[in-house]
Amino acid sequence: METMVTTLPEETLAPSSSLSEIQALEQQYLLQNYARYPLALHRGKGCYVYDLAGNRYLDLISGIGVNSLGYAHPRITKVIRQQAGLLLHTSNLYYHEYQGKLAERIAKASGLERSFFCNSGTEAVEGALKMLRSHGNALDPAKHELVSLENSFHGRSLGALSVTGQPKYRKDFEPLLAGVKYVPRGDVAALESAVNKNTAGILLEIIQGEGGIYPLDEKFVRAARSLADRFNALLVFDEIQCGVGRAGTYFGYQLLEPAVMPDIMVAAKPIACGIPLGVINVNEKAAATIKPGMHGSTYGGGPLACRVALEFFDILDELLPSIQSVGGYFRMRLTELARRHSFIREVRGHGLMIGVELEFSGKQLVLDGIAAGILFNCTHETVLRFLPPYILTEQDVDRSIGVLDKLLASAKKPAEQSR
Repeated sequence: METMVTTLPEETLAPSSSLSEIQALEQQYLLQNYARYPLALHRGKGCYVYDLAGNRYLDLISGIGVNSLGYAHPRITKVIRQQAGLLLHTSNLYYHEYQGKLAERIAKASGLERSFFCNSGTEAVEGALKMLRSHGNALDPAKHELVSLENSFHGRSLGALSVTGQPKYRKDFEPLLAGVKYVPRGDVAALESAVNKNTAGILLEIIQGEGGIYPLDEKFVRAARSLADRFNALLVFDEIQCGVGRAGTYFGYQLLEPAVMPDIMVAAKPIACGIPLGVINVNEKAAATIKPGMHGSTYGGGPLACRVALEFFDILDELLPSIQSVGGYFRMRLTELARRHSFIREVRGHGLMIGVELEFSGKQLVLDGIAAGILFNCTHETVLRFLPPYILTEQDVDRSIGVLDKLLASAKKPAEQSR
């Protein structure tokens, strides 16, 4: 198969180790909890990353949706350099210039009044769970039940795992939080049966990410809002993967017309372009659940992360139309592939959050993609997941489609591989 890997001609800072040396150190000194691909990255530029030998790869996964502006974006690089020379960390004992400004920016984009900053999506989910429990306990000690969705994914801490509707993630750590119910995506009757006077909160991903890129049905989302209001529960939207521009709107719930407003929204991945930052964004009702001393974060909302996020939002304002148009073009080209390759079951998603479901495991295709110079991953065993940088162009899409077409043409189903 023809490869699109090319060698970078320009001089760069040389890598300090080989792939084998890196692998040996990690095998000796790190927990062996990651099944890494045989690729060590050295640097990036735009939508491309380069390995230790200077080979170039078109990145269609962007750090699992984190590197929203690609690599070495000039405005982000400039801000990081400036802020590194001023102030990296203060703790939340003191004020700095950027946390309040960022909270104001998010409030205007989301329609929710207040924010709490943390370090990651999982930490944001944990904070949201505390809000739900605090809300319920203030009304009735029995009001502690939570409703989540089957096939959902909310993080890897004990609290986040408790509301993750995939047993494979929970089974090794049980017992987890009690009182969690899981309902099928889109099943309004099941949702109505699960929510009652003892429900403290309902958690939804507007587009299930790790679960296979499944957008929620509008009727189901509106039913969740209605039930939360009826039983005085708080509605949480997990926008960690589908939010902050990924779906072509500031947040995934804004895809609906009119938007269905949550009480709590959690976001993280793309918001600071690779610098750890998560946010819990809430209305005044949810904000009242947390009093002084009830929650905190040492690193959350530091000056570097907040300043970078502010710069990101300035750039995102201009990029949203492109995310919609290039994302639509990408899905159209992938749908063309589906017509040529009958084992593609479905292409789905919004903006630059796209899943391609196959009839068989896509893990080998991910490895084949690395060899051919494009990076994506496989989630839920059979779904090729594409979360490219927001600066992706139609030319990048065309290049990707050319390679994917060849990969798919040579793909063999497991039954064929064993003949």
